[in-house]
Amino acid sequence: MHVVVIGAGEVGTSIAASLASDHEVVVVDVDPDRAEQLKYELDVLTIAGDGTTSEIQTAADVGRADMVIACTDNDQTNLVACGTAKTLGDGFTIARVKSTDFLRTWEGNEGAFGVDFMVCTDLLTAENIVRVIGLPAAIDVDPFAGGLVQMAEFEIAADSPVAGQTVSEADRFESLTFVGLFRDGEMIIPRGDTDITVGDRAVVIGSPESVQSFATDVAPETTPDRADEIVVVGGSEIGYQTARLLEERDFKPRLIERDADRARWLAENLPNTVVMEHDATDTEFLSREHVDEADIVVTALRSDEKNLLISVLAKRLGVDRVIAVVDSPDYVTVFEEIGIDIAVNPRTVTAEEITRFTYESVAENIAVLENDQAEVLELELTEGCGLVGRPISAIVAESDVRFVIGAITRNHQLVTPRGDTVLRAGDHVILLVESDSVSDIASMA
Repeated sequence: MHVVVIGAGEVGTSIAASLASDHEVVVVDVDPDRAEQLKYELDVLTIAGDGTTSEIQTAADVGRADMVIACTDNDQTNLVACGTAKTLGDGFTIARVKSTDFLRTWEGNEGAFGVDFMVCTDLLTAENIVRVIGLPAAIDVDPFAGGLVQMAEFEIAADSPVAGQTVSEADRFESLTFVGLFRDGEMIIPRGDTDITVGDRAVVIGSPESVQSFATDVAPETTPDRADEIVVVGGSEIGYQTARLLEERDFKPRLIERDADRARWLAENLPNTVVMEHDATDTEFLSREHVDEADIVVTALRSDEKNLLISVLAKRLGVDRVIAVVDSPDYVTVFEEIGIDIAVNPRTVTAEEITRFTYESVAENIAVLENDQAEVLELELTEGCGLVGRPISAIVAESDVRFVIGAITRNHQLVTPRGDTVLRAGDHVILLVESDSVSDIASMA
């Protein structure tokens, strides 16, 4: 495809990097230095200029583009860029926005603003947070096959019962498959005798029930049947959406917001959330309100520095699990290194969602893992494809691609893959593969 990416920030750069190897990618950015830098880093064509103008879009050959992705940090810029693109050609337009108001308008009239697909950063981030809250021991969770299958990633702590065990010892669940281990920045395809060590990040695929049971094995102290006490710090749009989604799942969270007007609005719009108007950096207040007894604290303030401070305070008070929203990707490692359980970067979440959508021609669903080292794909097998009619063991033995099949759904029923399992047309196959080999594995289906 000919793909034009408007905006070379964290989101645009990540998308361009994912697509550059298989597609003709043009990146547009207002900063000439940034455009020049990306030209050599990603080996893509770059154009410096205002991506909303017809002149610059014409230079990027938007008229023949199959896809135009507007992903700057400004909502209005992205909407105007998509509208301009529609006047020049009929390429599929994707806009990144932060405002849920724009999203609601677009949902009410798809095609509004000249946008074919809209990605709302704040809502996506909240959805990501709530999925992790639903499985408290996990650092990443994604549903596949309409919810019949779940992929989850867990970090193995020193006190985890599975630390020091082999994969075969740790895998005691009928409908669960170990598909990957990440250790010291490297991906390991696990075998039965592979040791699980402290600090590993283990990726499993299986039924939601088996993944929940495995989570209990990995971290029995932090995996209750449900997180009963959840505190959201910060009434930002992400904080509000997180509380709203938790309410939809029958949780009754508490939310701390310093601004009186915003707190009043939140209280009026979150009927099952206790909204407290106070400064969350006040340790006496946190102790008085028993925040230390919370199962999970989510820090969703608009400042990374304040989120870091609140996260550290929550940990020192004894909170079991802290999830922090981190806007700057450079800070994610800092949060993780000082012991914050999960750092959610809205830009990374958005880039993954857009990349997932651009891959829909080759996969039903996709999840990106560990800074794009690996991806989990859901493929629907068609009659006559290279995978149908053959046992999994033969496919793996004859392929140069490193991949692991984690689950199969057949006629809306879960099938646990084994070496002698023969794949059939119509099967939905969920597998983990190295990112560089996504096109290779997709071509086999």
